[in-house]
Amino acid sequence: MIKKFSFLIGILLFGLHNGQQNKEQLQKQNAELKKQITQINSDLAKTRNESKLSIAYLNNINKKLTLREKVYNNTQKEKRFIEDDIYLRQLEINRQNKELAVLRKNYAEVLVNAYKNKGVQNKVTFILSAKNLGEAIRRVQYLKEYSDYQDKKAAEITDAANQIKKTIAQRQKSVADKQQLLIDQQKDLATINVERAQKEQLVEDFKKNESKLTAELKQKQVQSKALEGQIRSIIAEEIRIAKAEEEARRKAEAEKIRLAKIAAEREKARIEAENRARAEALERERKLAEAEAKRAEELAAKRAEEERKRTEEAARAEANARDEARKIAAAKASSEANARAKEAASKLAAAKAAEAALEKRKDDEKKAAETKAMTNFGVSTAAGNNFAENRGKLGFPVDKGQITHRFGRQPHPVFKNITEENNGIKISVPSGTRAKSVFPGSVSSVLANSDGTKTVMLKHGNYFTIYSNLGSVNVSKGQQVSAGTIVGTVGQDFDGSYTLDFQVWNGTTPVDPLGWVSY
Repeated sequence: MIKKFSFLIGILLFGLHNGQQNKEQLQKQNAELKKQITQINSDLAKTRNESKLSIAYLNNINKKLTLREKVYNNTQKEKRFIEDDIYLRQLEINRQNKELAVLRKNYAEVLVNAYKNKGVQNKVTFILSAKNLGEAIRRVQYLKEYSDYQDKKAAEITDAANQIKKTIAQRQKSVADKQQLLIDQQKDLATINVERAQKEQLVEDFKKNESKLTAELKQKQVQSKALEGQIRSIIAEEIRIAKAEEEARRKAEAEKIRLAKIAAEREKARIEAENRARAEALERERKLAEAEAKRAEELAAKRAEEERKRTEEAARAEANARDEARKIAAAKASSEANARAKEAASKLAAAKAAEAALEKRKDDEKKAAETKAMTNFGVSTAAGNNFAENRGKLGFPVDKGQITHRFGRQPHPVFKNITEENNGIKISVPSGTRAKSVFPGSVSSVLANSDGTKTVMLKHGNYFTIYSNLGSVNVSKGQQVSAGTIVGTVGQDFDGSYTLDFQVWNGTTPVDPLGWVSY
C-alpha cells in the first residue's frame, strides 16, 4: 500500500516540478511585460505637455491597459501553480510522516530486542557458547552488523525527520508567496481599474471635442488630397522626363552601336587580311607535311614488305652470310622508314596545331577589336534599379516611433463615422525626431504645405519615397542621398503629436510601406 502511495506521490511531484517551471516562465513574462509598461509610462510622461487628444496617446493608454491585463492573467495562473504546489507539498508531508512512523515502529522493535538481550555478559556468553572458533568469529561479526544496523535505522529516522521539516518550510514559503501574490494582485487590479477609468475619460474627452477634432481632421484630409495631387503631378512629370531621357539615350546608344559596329567590321577586315597570307602559308606547310607523311608511310610499308620477303627467303635458303647481311640491311631500311614516317606525322600535327592557333588568335583579335570599338564610341548598358530587390529589407524612416495610421481605407479609431484614406503610414515619434532616407536616391522635390510643414520626395529609379509633415528640411532638390541620410525633422500635427507621414510609390501608384520596410 505504501509503495503504491509513494508511486502516486512521485507522479504528483513530477507535476510539481513542471508547475515550478511554468511558474518561472510566467514570472519572466510578467517581468518583460512590466518593463514594457515602464517604457510606455516613460513615453507618456514625455508627451504629457502635448495635447492628449491624439491617437498616439490613446494607443499608448490602450497598449498599457492590455499589458496590465496580461500581467493580471499571468498572476492568476501563477496563483494556481502556487496552490497546486501547496497541495502537493502537503501530500508529500503526509507521505513522509507515514514513512517516519514505519521507521520509528521498526526501530522500536529493534530497541526492544536489544533491551531483552542487553549486557556484556550476555554477548560474551553468546560468543563463548559457540561450538568452534569459526562459529565464534561469525557471532562476533553478527553482533557488529547488528549494532551497525541499529545506527543505520536511527540515522534514517533523523534524515526523514529533517526532510519533513524541509518540506514543511517549503510549504510555508509557498503559503507566504501566495499571500504576497494576492496582495500584488489586488494592487494590479486597482491599477487596472484606474487606467481603465483614465482610458474612458480620454475617450470621453475625444467625444466632447468631436466637432473640433473632426473639423481639423477633415481639413487635414483636404490638405492631404491637395498634397497627393501635387505628388501625382510631380511623379507624372518625372516619368515623362525619364521617358524622354530614355528615348534620347536609346537613340544615342543605337547610333553609337551603329558607328561602333562599322569601326569593328573595318578592324576585323584588317585582321582577316593580315592573317589570310599566314593561313595560306600554314595550309601549304600542312599539305606538304601530309604528302611527306603519306610518302613516308608508303615507303615504310614497302620496306616492311621487302623485309618480310627477305626473311622468308632466308629461312628457305638456310640463311648464308650474304642473306644475313641483306636481312640486316632490310631491317635497318624499315626502321629508318618508320622513323621518317613518325617525323612526318609530327610535322603534320604541328602544322594543324599552328593553323588552329592562328584561327583562335584571329577570333580573339576580332572580339577584342569589337569590344574596343564599342568602348571608344561610349556604348554601355544602362544600370538597373535595385529598389524592388530590397523589398522588405529597407530601413525604417525614423529611429523610434509608433505606427498610428495604416495604409488604405481605415475607420477612425475613435470617431466611427469617419473613414480615413491613407496613401502611406503615419508614425508617432518623440519631439525632435529626424526622418531619414530608407534607400539611396536623389531629391526629386521639396514641397511647402499650406499648414506650414514641408514634404520631401526622393526618387529611386521607378520608385519614390515621400516624407511629409516635416518641420524643417535638411536636403535640396537634385541632391544625391544615401540610405540613412537625414532629410528633415518631424513636425507637430494638428492634434499636438509629432507625426511623420511616410509613403512609397511605384510609379503613379502608392503601395503599403509596411511591405517594404523592416521594423
